[in-house]
Amino acid sequence: MTGDDHRATYFRLLNEVGIVAQLSRTMLEAAMPEGMVYPHFVVLNHLVRLGDGRTPLDLARAFQVPKTSMTHTLAGLERAGYVVVRPNPEDGRSKLVRITDEGRRFRDAVIERLGPDLEHLASLFPPERAAALLPDLEALRIVLDRSRKTPAS
Repeated sequence: MTGDDHRATYFRLLNEVGIVAQLSRTMLEAAMPEGMVYPHFVVLNHLVRLGDGRTPLDLARAFQVPKTSMTHTLAGLERAGYVVVRPNPEDGRSKLVRITDEGRRFRDAVIERLGPDLEHLASLFPPERAAALLPDLEALRIVLDRSRKTPAS
């Protein structure tokens, strides 16, 4: 394969991933109650997957959004009672974000509400095929995550 072929292949791959992300985001948002948006869910999901006790800046970097955007998202989650944002006992200049039991229940409820959509998807795209994709998608995510450009780049 030539360089041009590689670029076309990777563009096509990333384009498909982006379209899948948009379609899945729409499906997820349809399962969320009014007033809650996709960024709320993904922050809660991140805290469940990777553990809480992260700073707002850590979260902003993880999601590659401005700190002000993350602060806004966290404020909505805090108002809903899904996270608590408290001073960092080790560094008084920063804060730590912790998911509440209510936040975990909310995340789990959204996943539960996705059940019929996921069952429909399973009827159209067999679970075995989905499971077979996961290792390669996870490997791609790791490569992309490690290859991030920092804002100074």
